[in-house]
Parts: sequence; structure tokens; C-alpha cells
Amino acid sequence: MSSPNQDRAGSAGGADAPGPLVGGPDEDYSPEQLATMDRTELDRLGARYDGVEILHVEPGPAPGSPQERREVRKVSFAFTLAGIFALLFAVVYFGSNWFLPGWKWNAGGNNAWASLYTPLLGATMGLALIFVGIGLVLFVKNLLPHETAVQDKHDGSHFDRVTTSSTLLRTYENSGLKRRTMLKRSLGFVGGAFGLMLILPIGGLIKNPNKGDPLGTTPWGRGVRLVRDDGTPIRPADQEPGSLATVFPAVEGGNKAADAALMLIRLRPDQLDKLRPAKGMETYPYGDYVAYSKICTHAGCPVSLYEQETGRILCPCHQSQFDVTDGARPVFGPATRRLPMLPITVDDEGFFVARGDFPEAVGPSFWNIGRLDIGRSS
Repeated sequence: MSSPNQDRAGSAGGADAPGPLVGGPDEDYSPEQLATMDRTELDRLGARYDGVEILHVEPGPAPGSPQERREVRKVSFAFTLAGIFALLFAVVYFGSNWFLPGWKWNAGGNNAWASLYTPLLGATMGLALIFVGIGLVLFVKNLLPHETAVQDKHDGSHFDRVTTSSTLLRTYENSGLKRRTMLKRSLGFVGGAFGLMLILPIGGLIKNPNKGDPLGTTPWGRGVRLVRDDGTPIRPADQEPGSLATVFPAVEGGNKAADAALMLIRLRPDQLDKLRPAKGMETYPYGDYVAYSKICTHAGCPVSLYEQETGRILCPCHQSQFDVTDGARPVFGPATRRLPMLPITVDDEGFFVARGDFPEAVGPSFWNIGRLDIGRSS
């Protein structure tokens, strides 16, 4: 195989000896004849044999002319801006929780950066894409020659390979990239920054979602107080028998955690006599109080209804029902697993606290739920 040579345009691609005579031109032009032609001649010759009719040719700006320099600056400026915005995307993505504030929103906090994090990622990526598009449009419209032609497709041959290679190389030369240093630098800059911007989000796809056992742990833990949505703690005397209160862990962001909502239920005396916690959870209640997860084990809906007369907890989404005195065992509907029970007690000040985390996974069941490394409460 011959290698491209600027001095021998006809040797730019294909073989030195003609291949199978498929298209016919190989019989008319030998490799030696093709090698003596420049790329413009080969381009026109190939066009004729390819059934191409060139209707109109409008050349680009003259090399080195003020117009060319002006257009190159425009294109380079657009590509440079695209690269800058792509790098800003990387700065926001990597910088959060490093040299920039954390991106996680916390309940009761005043973290303006958390509300700006996602919009900034979208804005920087969007602007990078926009300016890449602007740069490409300006480059094609103002720097490349414009040619209007109609072409019929046919089988290829050595002749086709040589003329097509010359056409491609001539197109590269006409683009001016070889001599337009500023344009090449801006393209290299935007290419690297743009590639980095596109690769970064992949990190979120390959990250191990089970690191730290997120499905088997919640914000609850030993000594964490039970608080209302407004952050006030609860004493045993605060609720009437037969009542239910939705409470949250007294930790940062506890009232926004998807798996932390808890139902604190004070049983009536007749219910207390029938109370049968699940095996191994006999010590989880405190007096006449029990605490169950508010997340339904069927589809993860919030369980928010409680019938005092029947002692049943109801899920409004798919009508699952759980018996509050039988360890929140499902007695109706599609749910097949109990609501997880939280062990509770009171601290030295008389406020309710958790004795540990839930002993089982909160929310809907999943295929490997039995493999979770869930820390047992004490």
C-alpha cells in the first residue's frame, strides 16, 4: 500500500496496482497516470466518474486575508468559550464538598450552594454545547468552501479509492486547519474540556451504590432523639392513649431523609394487653409506646392512616393493612413484610430516644435484602 504524499497526489490512498475492474475507470487511467494529477484534477475526475454534477462552487476566504483572520477569531472564540464552560462544569462537579460548599441540602440549614449545584451543572454543560454548536456553524459557514453537487452512488474500485482519498485530503486542506494555529488550539482545548465534561457524569453510573450499606441503615442510632417536624422532642406524657405522631431523628436533615419517618403510637390499655412484638423484639416498646417505620414494605408509600378501634395501620396507596399489636404484621393487601420496628427508650431528661437503628431494611423488599449487613440494636 502506498502512503499519502503531498507531492504525489495520485498516490494518496488505494493500491499502486489496480484492483478488480469494477467501475470501469481503472481501464482508462493507470496508477501512473493518476499519480501525475493534483488533487483538484483528481477531485473533478472522480466527480465525473461518480456521476456528480457540480452546480455551484463558492470558495472560502482567501488565505491570510483580513476576512479569514476575522472569521478564525470568531470560531476560536466560540470554541474557547465552550471549553471554559466545560471546565467550569468540572470545577462545580469536583469542587463541591472539596473547596466549594457541600451540595447536599440539609433541613433547617441555609445552604444556598445546594440549591445552585444542579442548575449550575446544567447551565455550564448547556452553554458548552451551545458554543460548540455556534463554533461549528461559523466554521462551516464562513471558512469552508461551499459546493452544491448531485451524486449517484455506484460500486467502488481502485480508481474510486484514489480519487476519494484525494477528495478527503483536499477537504482537509480547504478547511485551513493545517495553517490556522489559533483554530487548532481552540479545537484542541474544547475537545479536551468537552471530553472531560462528558466523561465526568459516568462516575455516578459506575459508583458502587451499596457502599456504606445505604439500604440497610437509616439516620436512626443509639441515643438519637425522636422529634417532631419542627424539631421539638417528645416525652411519654405528650400523647394520649390511642394516638399516633409522626416523628423524625434529631440529626441534620433527619426530617427529609426518605427512610427515617417514624410512627410513634401510644397504645390503649386493651391494646397493650394484646401486644405481641415480633420474635427478638420483645424489648423494643417503651411502656405503652411502640415505634414503627412509616414507609410501607410493599411499594414505599407513606403509611399515614391509623384506625384506633381496630388497631390497624393503613397504607392509602394500595390498601395494605398492618396490625399494630402484632408487630405490625400485614393482615390485608399486597404487603408481605412487617413494618420495621424501632427500639426506643427515654434519656436522662425524659425524652424519647432510639436504642439503635432498625434491625431490618426499611421500605419495599428487594432481591438481596437478606444479604444486608444490618447492625442490630441493643
